[in-house]
Formats: sequence, structure tokens, C-alpha cells
Amino acid sequence: MTTLEHVRTLYPQMVETRRYIHQHPELSFKEFETSKFISQQLSQMGIEHSTIATTGIVAHIGSGQRCVALRADIDALPITEETGLAYASQNPGVMHACGHDTHTTMLLTAAQVLKANESNLNGVVKLLFQPGEEKTPGGASIMIEQGALQNPTPEIIFGQHINPDAPFGEVSFVAGPMMASADELYWTIKGFGAHAAQPHKGKDPIMAATGLVQHLQSLVTKNRNPLLPGVMTITSIHGGSATNIIPDVVEMKGTLRSFDAQWRKDAWAYLEEQTRLYCALHGCEGSIDIHKGYPPLVNDANAVEFARSVASTILDASKISDFEPKMWAEDFSFYTEHMPACFWMLGGRPASLETMPGLHNPRFAPEEEAMITGAALLVESATQYLKRS
Repeated sequence: MTTLEHVRTLYPQMVETRRYIHQHPELSFKEFETSKFISQQLSQMGIEHSTIATTGIVAHIGSGQRCVALRADIDALPITEETGLAYASQNPGVMHACGHDTHTTMLLTAAQVLKANESNLNGVVKLLFQPGEEKTPGGASIMIEQGALQNPTPEIIFGQHINPDAPFGEVSFVAGPMMASADELYWTIKGFGAHAAQPHKGKDPIMAATGLVQHLQSLVTKNRNPLLPGVMTITSIHGGSATNIIPDVVEMKGTLRSFDAQWRKDAWAYLEEQTRLYCALHGCEGSIDIHKGYPPLVNDANAVEFARSVASTILDASKISDFEPKMWAEDFSFYTEHMPACFWMLGGRPASLETMPGLHNPRFAPEEEAMITGAALLVESATQYLKRS
């Protein structure tokens, strides 16, 4: 029986597992019941595992000197579900709107298949069930700090993400930069309040803020090599509470994204300097707090070539495609800084739909059959890599 056939026999169980996780979503770093459920499943399979980063789990299958890692994220989002599904979230205001329930289910299924074939493994498969992908500083960074990649150290790591833009059963790959770094930006602009009819008696932070929004776009238009992807977006402005009062303070929020590590660092310095200087032109005090988030996700070319070749052994060529890099962010990027890595996208759009609600949408509902392909590809990527000399 092939791996794909084996996974298909487990599909009813996969659906049951995924729907249970979907009904009981938990926010980043609070995945206590999810972690307990994963631990119970692994124990029933007879798989050695331990807890790390409070709610994360590291498991090992096989033995030997060589090691391959597989990763799934387990947290959900602060979103109220609107799918109307019979197995919709039972936790108010929390939903698996990014497919992490499917990611976790696929890795648990892969674990079951790998355990059944443990005697044939030429090494160790390390399973990383990771918390907090959706929230800075990212559970991956904490897992790594606490030793998840040690004893044994993997030679390579594989991961995947459900993709609502592609039909289920399809997988897509890209070598090099795949997703961007992501930094959170928080501005505080302090002026001096006054009556709106007497603006000359105050220092208007709203005027400074509105001008600053436009001025800072020069970071992207004039201070970045146009051949390097990068974006800065201001997404929130708050200040004032009445029609006739100039406020003392305006606060803004935004995000900075890039594929280039050096431009990212240069951008931090530019934002700090220009915020201070521009606000001073209006007699205001401007400052920015940059919460440095995930680095760019960069796939190793050889790892991608290998994973793509594995996909070709279990899927028709028409089901394998190229992925267009996105300015999204994903904390799998932390793993890519430590070892060769391949992160692929797994099509999740139901056959009945030409388009479907996207990631982080309250109506997000991927096709569950996609999990068959994803679980099989995890298993084959690990086992075939360990067979290499």
C-alpha cells in the first residue's frame, strides 16, 4: 500500500480530528486544551513526545543519527466564525480562520503513518507542534530558544500552509524568498491641545500625523531599490474626541514588510529619524516604537527541488505549480535561518467554488480532502529524505 493509499484509509479519522480541533480553537500561546489533545493522540500512537514553550510539543519517531523535522502550527485567531458549519467554533470570538486545524491534523496523521513504518525509517523524524504562529514574537522563535531543534538536530525541515486561492489537491512551491518579514509599527505624536477656533494657541498633532503618513511613503518610493520588494502601510490613526478640540496626542499603527534584511534594518532607522524630524516641523514630538517581528521566509533551493520531486512521485504533474511570493508573514521563517527548509502551499479551495473566502476571513472553510495530499507529502518528504545517502 502506498503512502497516499494509507492516508486515504485514515481520511474519516482525519475529518473527525480536524473538526474537533476546529470546534475548540484557542488563541496564540493559550493553546492548553489543544496541546493536551495532541499529547493524547501521540500517546495513543505510542510516540515519544515532550512539552516545550508551554503549549508546544516536540515528538520523535525512529532512531539513528540523521534527522528530518516536520512542523505544524496549532493556534487560532481572534475572529468570530460565520461559516454556519455544524462543527463551527464553540469558543466565542475565536476561530481557526487560517487553517491551523488542518495543519495540525495533517501532522498528526503523518505521525500515525510514520509510526506504522518506523522500522523502515533511516533516522529520526522530529515533529514540531508549534504554538503562537499568529502573534509576535512567534512561537517558532521560542521553540528554537528552548531547544526544539536539538537532540537530535534536523538536517532539513518541511512545513506547509493551506491555500484558499488554489484548488484542493494542488501543491505549489517557490525557491528563495516566499514571504516577507513583518514588523509592527506604533507611532505617538504629542502636540499641545487647543480650542479648534484658536489653532494658533496649540500644536496640532493631527496635522503632523496626516502629513507624516504621506511623507513616510518616500521610504518605499525613494529610499528602496525598486527591484527589491518592500511595503510600509499605515493602518490606524486615532486622535481627538470632539469637533471643536485639537487633541494633545495622536497615535498611529502600521506594518513594515520586506524580503531584504538590510533594507529592513535601514528602514527602521529611517522611520525613527523621519518621524522625529517631520513632527518637529509642526512643533510636535514624534516617536515610533518598532516591534521587530518575523524575518523573511526564504526557502532553500535544493530543499524545494527535493520536495517538488517528492510531490511528483505521488501527484500528477498538473497538480504541481509555482507559487508567487507574497508579502504575507509566517514564523516558519525562524526555522529557515537555522537549516535548509521548504515551505509549500497546499490548495484548499473546494471544487464547487471558483473563489472562496481567504485566510483570516470569518467564512474561511477549506476543502477537507486537501488534507490527504498534505499528510502524504509530509510523510514522503521525511522518509525519502532519510533514504538519501
